[in-house]
Amino acid sequence: MTTKIKIHYQPKAGDTKDWNLWVWPDGMSGKVMNFTGTDSFGKVADLTVDGDWNKIGFIVRTDSWEKDGGDRFIDNIWNGQNEVWVKAGDDKVYTSPPDGEYRDIPTYNHLEVKFNYYRYDLNYNNWDLWVWTDKSDGQPVKLDKTTSFGKQGTLVLDNLNGATKVGFIVRKDDWSAKDTEGDRFITKFTADGKAEVWLAQGQKRIYDNPAKIDRSPRITKAAIDELNKITFETNFPFAFEEGKNPGIVINGAEIDKVEAAGTVTDGLTNKVVIYTKDELDLSKTYTISKEGFGQATVQMGKVIGSKSFEDRFYYDGKDLGNTYTKEKTNFRLWAPTASEAKLVTYDKWNSQTGTEIPMTRSEKGTWTAELSGDKKGLLYTYKVKIGDSWNEAVDPYVRATSVNGDKGAVVDLATTNPKNWSTKKPSFKNREDAIIYETHIRDLTIDPKSGVSSAHRGKFLGVAETGTRGPNGVKTGLDHIKDLGVTHVQFIPMYDYNTASVDETKLDQPQYNWGYDPKNYNVPEGSYSTDPYTPTVRINEMKQMIQTLHDNNLRVVMDVVYNHMFSAQESNFNKLVPGYYFRYNEDGTLSNGTGVGNDTASEHKMMRKFIVDSVIYWAKEYHIDGFRFDLMGIHDVDTMNPVRKALDNIDPSIITIGEGWDLGTALDPALKANQKNAAKMPGIAHFNDDIRDGLKGSVFDGNDKGFVNGKTGMELRIKKGVVGGINYNDQIMTFSQDPEQTVTYVEAHDNLTLWDKLAITNKSDTEEVRKQMHKLATSIVLTSQGLSFIHAGQEFMRTKGGNENSYNAGDAVNMLDWTRRSQFNAEVEYFKGLVKVRKSHPAFRMTNADDIRQHLKFIDAPANSVAYVLDGNANGDKAEKIVVAYNANRTPVEIQLPRKGKWDILVNGVKASDEALDKLNGDKVKVPALSTFVLTFHDKKAEKEDQD
Repeated sequence: MTTKIKIHYQPKAGDTKDWNLWVWPDGMSGKVMNFTGTDSFGKVADLTVDGDWNKIGFIVRTDSWEKDGGDRFIDNIWNGQNEVWVKAGDDKVYTSPPDGEYRDIPTYNHLEVKFNYYRYDLNYNNWDLWVWTDKSDGQPVKLDKTTSFGKQGTLVLDNLNGATKVGFIVRKDDWSAKDTEGDRFITKFTADGKAEVWLAQGQKRIYDNPAKIDRSPRITKAAIDELNKITFETNFPFAFEEGKNPGIVINGAEIDKVEAAGTVTDGLTNKVVIYTKDELDLSKTYTISKEGFGQATVQMGKVIGSKSFEDRFYYDGKDLGNTYTKEKTNFRLWAPTASEAKLVTYDKWNSQTGTEIPMTRSEKGTWTAELSGDKKGLLYTYKVKIGDSWNEAVDPYVRATSVNGDKGAVVDLATTNPKNWSTKKPSFKNREDAIIYETHIRDLTIDPKSGVSSAHRGKFLGVAETGTRGPNGVKTGLDHIKDLGVTHVQFIPMYDYNTASVDETKLDQPQYNWGYDPKNYNVPEGSYSTDPYTPTVRINEMKQMIQTLHDNNLRVVMDVVYNHMFSAQESNFNKLVPGYYFRYNEDGTLSNGTGVGNDTASEHKMMRKFIVDSVIYWAKEYHIDGFRFDLMGIHDVDTMNPVRKALDNIDPSIITIGEGWDLGTALDPALKANQKNAAKMPGIAHFNDDIRDGLKGSVFDGNDKGFVNGKTGMELRIKKGVVGGINYNDQIMTFSQDPEQTVTYVEAHDNLTLWDKLAITNKSDTEEVRKQMHKLATSIVLTSQGLSFIHAGQEFMRTKGGNENSYNAGDAVNMLDWTRRSQFNAEVEYFKGLVKVRKSHPAFRMTNADDIRQHLKFIDAPANSVAYVLDGNANGDKAEKIVVAYNANRTPVEIQLPRKGKWDILVNGVKASDEALDKLNGDKVKVPALSTFVLTFHDKKAEKEDQD
């Protein structure tokens, strides 16, 4: 069975982007579907979706997940509303052309419609239809023919003068009752104006085929919504009298009362709420029955995640997963809605059957098992009985797995530590000191010219190789990063991600993915190890990598993606406790603020616990120095604050940053962990998209320009970025309460690289001009307050050939090109100089908003330029004054310096250094086109003290 829909989309005038659609049936996962044609309105998609659906959601987007609007829905498909129109920049879904009719709609002078009507109670007395057209008044149509389906009435109308539709209401002939509320319409007819439809009692849907109608009265829903409350629905209405039980029986529970939940019409309803005398045992299986409607198993409903559920079942122990010793291994699983649970052990990674060991019900919805003896290396899963079905899943808390993460493994973590494993880390004082370099394990070393040994390219151990050299002897890999002077290396996902992205059994075949589709959160990704089949190898090799980075004075940030999973239905979470770990809309559909089909429910206490426990595990076991939360705005404030607190208890120098976008997830706006609520989350930094787009133009519009590439009037946005997003004054503010809450950046793994963006916005400019724009943008990042963030290869103007979403584009697009690195040596040296300037001058890294307001003052500057002074030995800086000037013009500008005297020039738009490149004696400086100048001033007293 399929559902046909038609979507019309009108882009903005001149928009040439490759738009497509992300389409999902109500409550199900989505997939990409393409537009199939065009009409005078715009793009058209004639789509067929598997299944029989009344509601289908869609997003207009590009492959890089640039969206035009949010989630949109086609509703009432069963009533003929399967065609919609949407316009760029307008979130409304129109069921008719919004700018006036432009189609040739068929018109009819003669119409003949057969109405077939079925009542499950077989009582057709006094029921008929009230029917009209858009060219004729209403009239009754009798149901005067008996058929094998039920009753039939026929409408025949002539001389209609161009009718296009037939409207109708099924009613009692004296209007004392209607079968369903609202008018219904028929709009599809044969060429000669004929149509036949089938209708069923209590259902608003207009059927085009009687085979689609289930005429057997049955229970369609019986769901526990509170510990003593069940919502009960049927496909056809039944007789109901308030205060009386309409013949409903629950096997295993006694009913206290029954109340109507739906509309009661003529003493009939199809939805009631049942209250039980005692609280229901959620681990038991209940059946419910009603005479004439059969029997059904009671399912879990809104009780999952309710306050009473959380109070009853929150488990705060630290032993979830497996706890290993040589003498025994204990297992503890949280599965409060399971009626039975089993531990299943396996001999091999590809064993199809295992040994099932019953688990014992324990406290707070947990189940336990104990295996005596040394079980190191044992492979296992859990099986739980939910209702009438058994689900098998990998332990969410597992710390080691077999290949592809399909079975958990018992592991002695102490044996996975490399020989030189140490808790000693590179020194790091303030979070504002961070200069973060974002890369991908594979990208860094997979280039054959990287100088990394072939066995280790694209692996943890490839990152750990030192002394590697590339074309013309340039440093590569780890040596290159160390040479840049950055403080942190951020790796995009390196936990175990879904097999559909990278199959660890087929690593001899071309495969690539960024890894934003989690499978096992607490396990390293096997494709980055030299042996994904042996559970301990990936753990040991990841630790070797981290230790080597630490030994080379680099800290490690881990990109974590707790906001969604590859598939809610297929996730281990959902198999073990269905409905708990994911967020749902009021109508029971999955919340989809992530745009990939599901949002995790961090507000649920056991999901929150999992996130906090997982972060603690990585910080302690792997000595991780920072966490970057993907789509952090999906989470809630009350999860992110405990994360920060837990890390503070381990090591306050561990940084926490995240994407604080305001996403359309089913969560109270006051609770969302986004930029708007930054004040509620001290110590947590948000990526500053305002300065990102202010510098180069919107990431959602390839042609949009910013400060460095020619857009005028951007000075205020640059100033907002310079101060670290704090509330500097009434005009200059973004979201930060403190500079440690801002991540300043211009490019990341997402969207076009800065170089590729400039190639689009400034295609007529020479490469040298674009290089100056690029260097100007990077210099602003590294001379602004807050945490600095650099995308790998930004220092040599990385290109991905215009690919703005290279998550699966392969090595040719994604790898760091070491030949290009050698060709852009001057630009790399400039970048290194900027880093030295930032690190040698603490004035660029002030640690509170008051200091920024006191010591940073903006200087008058010509249009399309920004200048400021860092005054008064800011943040203990040796320089009494530092002047920074950014000139985005195509001609030089003159800046009046705050003091006349001898100034050292550290950055001149061509070179950068922590030592003077040149001297200037006076009170004015001329800043060349598309350049940054940094000048320092030391008074003689300070110089003398320095010498003493």
